[in-house]
Amino acid sequence: MLKSAIDRNKFETLIEINALINSEYSDGKELLKTIIESATRLIEADASSLLLVNPENNKLYFEIALGAKGPEVQRFSLNMGEGIAGWVAANNRSLIVNDVKSDPRFFSDISEKINFPTKSIIAVPMRVKEHCVGVIEIINKVDGGNFTEEDLEWLEIFATQAAIAVQNSRSFQKVQEEITLLQDKIQTDKGYHTFIGDSKPIKDKLDIALRAAKTDSSVLLLGESGVGKELFAEQIHLHSPRSNNPLIRVNCAALPENLLESELFGHVKGAFTGASSDRRGRFELADRGTIFLDEIGDLPLNLQVKLLRVIQHRMFERVGGTDAIKVDVRIIAATNKDIEAEVESGNFRADLYYRLNVLPIYIPPLRERRDDIPILAEFFLKRFNREIKKQINSFTAEAIEVLLSYSWPGNVRELENAIERAVVITQSDTISPDAFVLDKISESAEDAYSGRSLKESVNIFKKHYIRQTLDMNRWNQTKTAKLLGIQRTYLSRLIKELNINR
Repeated sequence: MLKSAIDRNKFETLIEINALINSEYSDGKELLKTIIESATRLIEADASSLLLVNPENNKLYFEIALGAKGPEVQRFSLNMGEGIAGWVAANNRSLIVNDVKSDPRFFSDISEKINFPTKSIIAVPMRVKEHCVGVIEIINKVDGGNFTEEDLEWLEIFATQAAIAVQNSRSFQKVQEEITLLQDKIQTDKGYHTFIGDSKPIKDKLDIALRAAKTDSSVLLLGESGVGKELFAEQIHLHSPRSNNPLIRVNCAALPENLLESELFGHVKGAFTGASSDRRGRFELADRGTIFLDEIGDLPLNLQVKLLRVIQHRMFERVGGTDAIKVDVRIIAATNKDIEAEVESGNFRADLYYRLNVLPIYIPPLRERRDDIPILAEFFLKRFNREIKKQINSFTAEAIEVLLSYSWPGNVRELENAIERAVVITQSDTISPDAFVLDKISESAEDAYSGRSLKESVNIFKKHYIRQTLDMNRWNQTKTAKLLGIQRTYLSRLIKELNINR
């Protein structure tokens, strides 16, 4: 009866895992952890590991390690053929070793370094199309007994499930990357940019922008140079009822005053030297769509009067013309200037400011949304890999730390340029800190905490200090907690709450 009950538990676990495999491809690591935890519990073992083969260097890395010494085990790697797991991977065959000390294939270095006595091991390959992509290794029966052929059969079933999970996860990740790159290319071809941002500050601002998009009210985008004001303008237009009509962009600081008026409102033949024919301006081109006036703070005062009339009456005259032209245009303006100070100094008309400032949206600088830095860096890496025709896989942990600690005075635009330079000069498959050409590597405390509440500033300090200490201890949470003077359970909670990623 007991054996029947145990078998029923195993079958129920297999059914549960199969359901997860067929429904959740996005979080492959959590699914693998579930599989290994189930296998360890049902085979009744002390510890277990899942190692994946890296085809680039033919080494095995501990993707998951469970048991009392699990976090310490994940520091190590094996060469192909090294140890029991390495032998299984090299030979693509399962193996039971119930007395590891008598088996020359046993690699004792890891057990000795982490002080974990190992008596017996059962290891099976994870196969995708008969090719070994990893190994599941189970260590020591809890009762001190031997692993059996029945244990091996069950573990091979779990290994098959794990291999499917790995394959699904990799396929899902590849498809997601291809979709992102394709969307980026389509957006670029259409003249738009892919919007990347996952931090709370940027999500909050995007939510406001998308609500504003449903209206026809003027929007004023505020923020430093390079924060992505144009991308917000694009999102507002793309999510508005005007999305099927044009988004016309004008940089008010890029043209001299005499050309800017003609650029905005057009001109008639003979209006000035060189005006050989009638020409439509940007407002006419934007009819029934949206016009984005970037750097509106640089608009000359005489043109501010004409712009005010367009907003109030939806009409204007071309340069040199007398006929009133009516347009239906939604206006989005942007500036990196302190526009209220410009109004006070007389450089910007107060009545125009109030007309534009119906829905103001302040875009925070990159240093105030540091959680976006890694995902932006990854996005730019993939883009420049494609454009420069390189195969750089990732950033080193130290390189990410440099990106996170820099103040980014040029914001997202500066980050994009830094990644492009790094891709150009990097000759290996990973980007290291020396590939970045930044004005300063570390920022001052004033830059890091400026404008933040005490709670936010404390959390920033905690996040960077804990990550630094974890890196110093190779992410051994027990050692890190001891060094920090806190309980390990509290450290685990902080890692989750502060979203600290390895």
